[in-house]
Amino acid sequence: MKNTLKLMLFALLAFGMFACGEKKLTHDDMKKAEATLFNEDKSVNVEVAPKVAEEYCKFVEQNPNDSTASGWLYHALEINVFMLKDPEKSIEIGNKLMEEYPDSQWAPMSLFLLGSYVYNDQLKDTAQAHIALQRLIDEYPENALVEDAKKSIEYLGLTPEQIMSVIMMSQMEEVAEF
Repeated sequence: MKNTLKLMLFALLAFGMFACGEKKLTHDDMKKAEATLFNEDKSVNVEVAPKVAEEYCKFVEQNPNDSTASGWLYHALEINVFMLKDPEKSIEIGNKLMEEYPDSQWAPMSLFLLGSYVYNDQLKDTAQAHIALQRLIDEYPENALVEDAKKSIEYLGLTPEQIMSVIMMSQMEEVAEF
């Protein structure tokens, strides 16, 4: 009788945990979440952006070996960098992407976003920006973003107006040499 009672209690607990457990997200769930991110006029639906980014991260947690996991994590990073402008969450997501998916196609762009936008523009931390951009250059020397990373390092800490001034001076020097 005791064993039967224990078995029934165990089964009830197991069923309760399963029934209350989190739904495993699928690719279709990600596509549906992504569809809610933009309004009919193609503007960003800022109200749902945090939830969508959270769904992307949850998918990655549930499916870390899925071939699309790094892409969803990168999209969560983009939402946090550009739409939510949340530097702490952006750094958390970017670091996770770099730690868990360093060989993915999204890794170099993640470093670029962290260096140029999060550390430099949002946090005004040129030292960390330089580290992220230099890491991109060192770890992904053949990547198309390397030249952009080098230019970004050159312009760290400058305002857009100062950058334009540097570019214009450079162009004037080229014309003078011609």
